[in-house]
Amino acid sequence: MAVLRPFDKLPKLNSGVLLLVGSDEALQQKLAEAILQEKNDFNISIHLATSLPLPSERDHLRPRIDLVVFIIDIKSKYSLKNVETSLAHVDASFFLGKVCFLVTGVGRVNVCSIETNAVCKLGETYCSPVLFCELELEGIRNATAQRLVRMLGICAGHTPGVSALSFVSLMRKSDDD
Repeated sequence: MAVLRPFDKLPKLNSGVLLLVGSDEALQQKLAEAILQEKNDFNISIHLATSLPLPSERDHLRPRIDLVVFIIDIKSKYSLKNVETSLAHVDASFFLGKVCFLVTGVGRVNVCSIETNAVCKLGETYCSPVLFCELELEGIRNATAQRLVRMLGICAGHTPGVSALSFVSLMRKSDDD
């Protein structure tokens, strides 16, 4: 599958599918476990990938993806480059509220290899929210998991009166302030 498209498959009833894309598989796994421990009213499926594109031979088995979270480790230039390369394999319509950038490692500013402005510019370019956190700390990881579950609920259509386009309008509103 060369390009990941948001609406090429039908959604499953009472479920949400999250795709975590990042180069640190251990942190992805910890975040996935924290997300699955969160209470919610729908079933959550989480898929992990180190980069995009996803293998095309399993495309027929893959469900519709409701939210893509790109994880960037601020201590690794490779992490940012990996995400930037992966973005080319995401359909433009995904950026209407179905993509989020998660920046981890922000607790150790003295070892940063990436400027936070570069990541914020990435969020602006793709009209997608940027969340800063420290996934290595359990409390912050759990709070981040809770936030991602709420976002997934919105993206999968389980929050009445709110659509994924709300993320885009919130981004533009904060730019106007």
